[in-house]
Amino acid sequence: MPEQPIPQASTHSSPPQAASIQYMKGIGPRRAEALAVAGILTPSDLLRFYPRSYIDRNSVPSLRDLKTALVNAQQQDAFSEQNMNLQTEVTVVAFVRAVRDRTFGKNRTMVAVELDDHSGVKAEIVFWNQAEYFKRIYQEDQLLAVSGIAEYAYGKIQFNHPEIERIEPDDAESYTAGRILPKYRLTQKMKDAGLTMRVMRNLVSAVVEQEIPNLHETLSEELLAKFDFPGIQSAARQLHFPDSHEALHKARERMKFEELFFFEMLLAMRHNGIKSIDKAPAIGEKSPLARLLLELLPFDLTRAQKRVLREALDDMRSTKPMNRLLQGDVGSGKTVVALLAMLAAIDAGLQCVMMAPTEILAEQHYNTLRDYIEKLNTKLADIQDPRKISVAQLVGGQKKRQRAAISEQILSGEANIIVGTHALFQSTVEYKRLGLVVIDEQHRFGVLQRAELKKKATASFANDAELTAEEISPHIMVMSATPIPRTLSMTVYGDLDVSVIDELPKNRKTIKTKVVFESKLPVVFQFLREQVEKGHQAYIVYPLVEKSEKVEAKSAVEHHERLQHEIFPDLKLGLLHGQMLWYEKEDAMKAFKNKEFHILVATTVVEVGIDVPNATVMLIENADRFGLAQLHQLRGRVGRGAEQSFCLLATKDHFKFHIGKRENEAQERKSCIIRLKTMQDTSDGFKIAEVDLKLRGPGDFLGTRQSGIPEFTFADLVSDGDVIAIARREAFAIVAEDPHLRKSEHTTIRNEFLRQHQKDFTLLDVA
Repeated sequence: MPEQPIPQASTHSSPPQAASIQYMKGIGPRRAEALAVAGILTPSDLLRFYPRSYIDRNSVPSLRDLKTALVNAQQQDAFSEQNMNLQTEVTVVAFVRAVRDRTFGKNRTMVAVELDDHSGVKAEIVFWNQAEYFKRIYQEDQLLAVSGIAEYAYGKIQFNHPEIERIEPDDAESYTAGRILPKYRLTQKMKDAGLTMRVMRNLVSAVVEQEIPNLHETLSEELLAKFDFPGIQSAARQLHFPDSHEALHKARERMKFEELFFFEMLLAMRHNGIKSIDKAPAIGEKSPLARLLLELLPFDLTRAQKRVLREALDDMRSTKPMNRLLQGDVGSGKTVVALLAMLAAIDAGLQCVMMAPTEILAEQHYNTLRDYIEKLNTKLADIQDPRKISVAQLVGGQKKRQRAAISEQILSGEANIIVGTHALFQSTVEYKRLGLVVIDEQHRFGVLQRAELKKKATASFANDAELTAEEISPHIMVMSATPIPRTLSMTVYGDLDVSVIDELPKNRKTIKTKVVFESKLPVVFQFLREQVEKGHQAYIVYPLVEKSEKVEAKSAVEHHERLQHEIFPDLKLGLLHGQMLWYEKEDAMKAFKNKEFHILVATTVVEVGIDVPNATVMLIENADRFGLAQLHQLRGRVGRGAEQSFCLLATKDHFKFHIGKRENEAQERKSCIIRLKTMQDTSDGFKIAEVDLKLRGPGDFLGTRQSGIPEFTFADLVSDGDVIAIARREAFAIVAEDPHLRKSEHTTIRNEFLRQHQKDFTLLDVA
């Protein structure tokens, strides 16, 4: 077995078994149980239960200032920048002046808590139902810290079901004196056990002096000095009870760096492990096949395509495996770059695989590559080159006899490029000198799948005299059609090298995008007709397949009938949705590409559809119901030819901000407006991805919580890009200089790294 990057035995001494928090003064069994659910079992855990935010007189706006901002926003267009900024949470501190309830119908009540902060402007907190409860807990002259999304409606500032903290008299005195008060995350169970914010502050205050001396430094003296960070004990003290804004900022920056540094160090170890342990088949300096295809292309590669191709080929010329993420917007030309890299591998006598997440996309890649290869084979015959490049397709839906024939072509090496789905990894499939794997997939390619690839590659070189290593890793290129924001590419794909195609081909025109209201749909339909009369085609996309009583949204099946018979009776309309059988979908898409339909009515299944350069209009109905990533992918279905293309985002006429019956309705409405505004303002996929990340957060953005990213306490993957970059630079530099962390100056780092990540080393040899 190859040596692991660092010793497995940890020199980190474990602290003695800590006492249960139950026996602390003021805790007891009931509160201890509530704290345990939140992961607080010992006094040491309580010390590390850091505040989630702070109440600070210097950063809390007055109600007068808040009203001015809200009124100014209402005077702007719904898509104005000012409205975008007001969708975030705001905190105000004010006294309760009155508590009133109103009844609507038989069973519905509303409670309004009136607030006053002596600025001359008042506000209301609105609660729906449970009138007696709210009237009982909120009394006149109480001082409250109110956090939520504020709106200006009915001549008043309103908060709908915000988060509220009652500030006790002693804390009120501290607040007015300018102290920064910590706010801790309180679960409902903690509240039920009597753990108020004031009680939590008192408990933490008692723990701080007792437990801080037990905190051991985790960063090296060099890093602390380089960035002027406070030590761990000072940072912990300032996080709970800050002396000043500057001290709090320094403590938070230190903790952000620490979290990210040790995570990036894990990625650096994986990256270093891949490069130092595994062996890959190397390609030659030149590729006649790639050069020949370049001469046959009807277009020139963009500068960005040339740059990322050069980066990939430089990787593949080494016996260290390429592990590269190729990012590029819709239509940027990733497939051509991947094909040129595959031809360079074929020139070196290697076999290549391209894996797609669905059979439809695998079919599209197969047809695209086959078209290029047929032209290349014709040219090879013309210049009397005896070689013939072969492309095969392997998917789950093929018949047994067909799969057996293709498997034989793969094993013999007759098939140079194999395109398919996860069927490519089945145990019955054997390869001949598998050297390059291209993965067209949005989400991270898992460690276990890479391990399977390594097995396949190692087996395919079993009788190869040139490569005698125990284990072979193929070169891997992961393509991402959805741009990944820089902060995530340094974390989710942090152990991969990143290449970005950041420009579109020269003949591509920017797609003109506009938000249109449903009252203007007759004008939109006339525009579609004019485009069809010019010889072009159009998509109309709906959120639902069929009409639903539960969801207020339009459906493709219902509106296909209406459009065909009432709006476009003289045109041919196709229908495509996810409930159709796979061959029905394929027939519909092929018919549209062959111009048998003027308009294709579809659901989001079309976002990974076929390439139709003649389609110039994308109309998305109920556009406010779609996420940014979906809208961007759908828009990418047009604009694939030289003609000017258009994307029309249809939504309801009235996007008014008002208090809704649901707690989060206001935020949902503003989120919709941000998405539509972003689509209208930019076609840059990376800018769109940044906005999407801010709206949804990393877990939802990736579509999975199984991305390998820990839940950070301090670091924010949306806004802390600069800190991530610094932490990454330092971690990778240390691992490059001292791969085993054996130097004495790295002892502190090694101890903490092993404490956090010892278990992760079980998969290092396949990461």
